[in-house]
Amino acid sequence: MAKVKTGLSKKLLTRVLSVYFILTLIVTVGQILTEYLNAKNHIESELQTLKNTFSVSLTRAIWELNNLQAESLADGLIALPIVEGVQIRDENGQYIADKGRTAKLPPEMVMTGVMRDHPGGTFGYSFPLIFEFSGRTSHVGDVTLYSSANIIFGRIEVGVFFLIGNAIIKTAFLVFLFLNAFRQMLTDPLEELTQQISEFDVNRPESSKLHLHIEDDNELKLLQVSYNKLIDDLIDYKQKLRSARNELTDANRKLDDQNIMLEQEVARKTASLSKIMLDLEQQKDELIVNQRELRQENENRQYIEDELRKRNNELAESMETVKIAKDQLVESERMASLGGLVAGIAHDVNTPIGVGVTAASFLQERIHNLETAYQEKTLTGKTMSAFLSEANQTTELLLGNLNRASDLISSFKQVAVDQTSEAIRDVDLKHYIHEVIQSLAPNFKKTTHSISVNCPENLVVKCAPGAIAQIFTNMIMNSLIHGLDEKENGKITISVSQQDDDIIVNYSDDGKGLSEENLERHFDAFFTTKRGKGGSGLGTHIMYNLVTQALDGTIKASSTQGEGLTYEIRFPIHS
Repeated sequence: MAKVKTGLSKKLLTRVLSVYFILTLIVTVGQILTEYLNAKNHIESELQTLKNTFSVSLTRAIWELNNLQAESLADGLIALPIVEGVQIRDENGQYIADKGRTAKLPPEMVMTGVMRDHPGGTFGYSFPLIFEFSGRTSHVGDVTLYSSANIIFGRIEVGVFFLIGNAIIKTAFLVFLFLNAFRQMLTDPLEELTQQISEFDVNRPESSKLHLHIEDDNELKLLQVSYNKLIDDLIDYKQKLRSARNELTDANRKLDDQNIMLEQEVARKTASLSKIMLDLEQQKDELIVNQRELRQENENRQYIEDELRKRNNELAESMETVKIAKDQLVESERMASLGGLVAGIAHDVNTPIGVGVTAASFLQERIHNLETAYQEKTLTGKTMSAFLSEANQTTELLLGNLNRASDLISSFKQVAVDQTSEAIRDVDLKHYIHEVIQSLAPNFKKTTHSISVNCPENLVVKCAPGAIAQIFTNMIMNSLIHGLDEKENGKITISVSQQDDDIIVNYSDDGKGLSEENLERHFDAFFTTKRGKGGSGLGTHIMYNLVTQALDGTIKASSTQGEGLTYEIRFPIHS
């Protein structure tokens, strides 16, 4: 009997142990990685805790320009087991202390606590130094504490060895257990089964039945029963085959007689078949010619279909590119509108703030003079009266300008936040339209145009206010840039009314209007009458999309050349 090169039990055992070894390796590596990450998190927490311990002392030392004390504190920090390096910088980014194992920091100062990873297995926690004095805070510098993977491995070294040892012991025990079980339950019974099967005798099948020493009723026992049943069936088939052989001999004799008769019949029909074969051969030649022509036509059609499919794919890619470019231009237009709003508001806010600074400086000077007179004991009632009068006037001027700046910033803040947000909330329409107009006031400073708003009090709509702000901003700026650019005293009228559950906005200006041809393309993307003069052609397109999509409404434009432009907007009160 030939020996098996690779035993089934050995191969099965190898696969089972391989899977177990891979799973054990993955679990062990995962546990080690978890230990490493937990230890790193603990060290990062300890570094953050050191901020509360040393930040006050370091802040005061840098504030008092006591660099020696700061370096002493740095030496104390680096002496801690978890700290491998310390960097202390002043408010100008100059290094006061750079000790131990550190890395190069970005030039920007740290404003909040931040954890960074650095090359070489190091990581550091950076936090700012804030000095508080009389309710005011000053940024005096920052500190970076460094630790490394070596410290982490030092903490988890025992745990790692324990995990590896545990995995090795469990693997060795499982290998021994599987070897013993496979040998008793699979290897030995299979060898006995192979030996008995190899002794099979065709001439004596009854003596070739299997007799295995298997106590359990398992698959091998079932194989023995099935094999013995196969032997019994083989004996029956041999007897039936012997009988069939005798019957076949008789049938062959009868078949020879029939063959003689068939040969005579075949000879008679062969003549007629020859003529039929000649006709079929001619039809076959014609069919081959037709097949070649059909194959050529199919190849031509396939080529045309491939070319059409290729052109369709190229067209689809081009359309996708155009759509992406269009979306980017629309977003750029919205951000450009917000940028213009920021520039105008910044210019208007500078004026009251500048007046406030001047008033505050004047009041500080008068207080200083009063303090000097008081200390020199030359303070008189007349001086005190004059100071009080000037102080009252100065504070009134200061408060007035600061309130004006506050109102401007409040309006700008609400409108700017709404233009960059899609959150839905309740909006007082009249108040909000005035806020939008106030945010656009810098654009009207050099003109004499006027805007009148007719809107009911306490008319509240539920929608995304950014859409309202963008729509009114685009309409007003379009009137200013396109409709009233050649007119001195232009007039813009905004009328708002409620009809059932709908809001109706009628907006009109008395500018130069649009021609019938331009009015038909008014809401098309990239259509502008200021091509080459800064116009992008996206303002009215954005406005149309906001009304129809964000507000779920409708917008219509009507105009007559020389008589201005009118918009009618209708949208549900609960958009």
